[in-house]
Amino acid sequence: MTQHATGTAPTASASRYLQQLCKHWSHKAKAEFTPEAGSIRFDSGNRLQMTALPDSLSLSVTVPDDGDLAQFQDVVDRHLVRFAFREDLVITWS
Repeated sequence: MTQHATGTAPTASASRYLQQLCKHWSHKAKAEFTPEAGSIRFDSGNRLQMTALPDSLSLSVTVPDDGDLAQFQDVVDRHLVRFAFREDLVITWS
């Protein structure tokens, strides 16, 4: 079993942030990406999938049952906000 959450971040720079995050984590996780979509899979079992839309970045995070979903969401949040220092990026999770 797994824990799952989805999020959305309104931005016109979704593709840039998606690619930056995939490149950033590619040294410690398996990252695959195109300008439109990306996925990052960590050895811990944590996974992040992203889709770049014209006006937002769509996020989907999954962690194993024994993982900490809130912590992983926070790590994703902090990295994306750091990459988006030119704007006030806000990620809404559900």
